[in-house]
Amino acid sequence: MPTSPRYRAILFDLFDTLVRFDRERLPLLQIEGRAVRSTVGHVHGVLRVWAPQVTLEALYAGMGASWREAERLRAIDHREVGALERFTHLFRYLALDPAAYPAGLLTEMIETHRRELAKAAEFPAHHGPLLEELARRYRLAVVSNFDYTPTALAILREAGVAEIFETIVVSDAVGWRKPAPPIFREALERMRLDPGDALFVGDRADIDVAGAHGMGMEAAWLNPGGEPLPPGIAPPAYELRDLADLRAILAAPG
Repeated sequence: MPTSPRYRAILFDLFDTLVRFDRERLPLLQIEGRAVRSTVGHVHGVLRVWAPQVTLEALYAGMGASWREAERLRAIDHREVGALERFTHLFRYLALDPAAYPAGLLTEMIETHRRELAKAAEFPAHHGPLLEELARRYRLAVVSNFDYTPTALAILREAGVAEIFETIVVSDAVGWRKPAPPIFREALERMRLDPGDALFVGDRADIDVAGAHGMGMEAAWLNPGGEPLPPGIAPPAYELRDLADLRAILAAPG
């Protein structure tokens, strides 16, 4: 597979591009007579030691409310709402004062949530050999929207591919989410690349494709279902049904 002269680097989205998130791998528990998949049972096990008055049901409702609030804030200007901020909001929802509890409690709850979330990430077997092959010819990086960097790092380490990437940029650390330019710019600056040097690969047309275009990068849209391109988004340079399609694309002249 000869290196395409058009690119020096390939930047990847993480979730639903390099790894797939399978909610069926999350713990199963009963909430008000309903079977749900959630990390909340494990998180509740940590919190109830210090706040036994908080029921499992209340914590479940609070985690949902804190997520919706985070999404509301993110939608305003694509600034990231990190896990610590989100769990602080959770405490407020539960009428708990974080200052009244051990300093490490929030972190322990976040770490517990992280461990269970990481178990739901599936790394397709054929992605590893593909990345190793690409790494012999291109510089590789990850640019991911996620509110807790250790989760993203743990998933890639568990898959045995973290060391393949020259840099891993997570919105939690940058403070901005795709499609905002700063998170893409951070990756390019770390690698000392111009936008035209890199191809961005991701599954979201509105986030990955539009964001890459906003930085002057070409994009490959991972679209396994053959969905139509959303209105108002310029077509990507390439459309993939599977990540392995990169082989043929990058082997093509020019």
